[in-house]
Amino acid sequence: MSLELSGVTVAFGTDDARTTVLDQLDVTFEPGRMTALVGPSGSGKSTLLAVAGAMLRPGAGTVLLDGEDLAALSDARRAQARRERIGYMFQSGNLLSGLSCVDQLLAVVSLTGARTRAHRSRAEEALTRVGLGHRLRHRPDQLSGGERQRTALARALFLSPRLLLIDEPTAAVDRSQAGDLAALLAERTHQDACVTVVATHDPAVAETADRVVDMTALTAAAPTG
Repeated sequence: MSLELSGVTVAFGTDDARTTVLDQLDVTFEPGRMTALVGPSGSGKSTLLAVAGAMLRPGAGTVLLDGEDLAALSDARRAQARRERIGYMFQSGNLLSGLSCVDQLLAVVSLTGARTRAHRSRAEEALTRVGLGHRLRHRPDQLSGGERQRTALARALFLSPRLLLIDEPTAAVDRSQAGDLAALLAERTHQDACVTVVATHDPAVAETADRVVDMTALTAAAPTG
């Protein structure tokens, strides 16, 4: 599994109100390595994740996931790729309001195949790994902001995806927990040999990563001609 973005351009708005976030961006991410995307707000970190995760189709360029161009696929095929190959954690958590923490993870299984008793046991174990063993039956409105983020992280990791895209995993957690979550991401990346890309402002995450990419430098390096 590899991820390669080539000539990727993303712009929002029209005419005078048009803003280019990514301009002919070229970057490659390797399996078994955790890459931290750093840079100020507005530098394109979340946009890069959305493009890589087949959430956002770029205006130009290719997004090769193991040689297949996600940007050129139909909407149905892009949705299939998200279900089967990509684990995504939104900065907001994006949890389903009526479901318990365990059922948040099991909902992912329902999209890809039949649920079994073993899946429930694995979901409970995954939540325990992120420090939520005492919150298994709680719904999002019963959780703190940090607990919602940790639930979203466990959900992204749950099915051992080949591509793991994580947006600000430690933004709402206690500083004492940030290092543990970063270490868990690195451990899973190396163990599963997946491609992991993490957008972050947190030094604890950047220090744990195998590679740090400064989005300001990356976008400045894009060709202008």
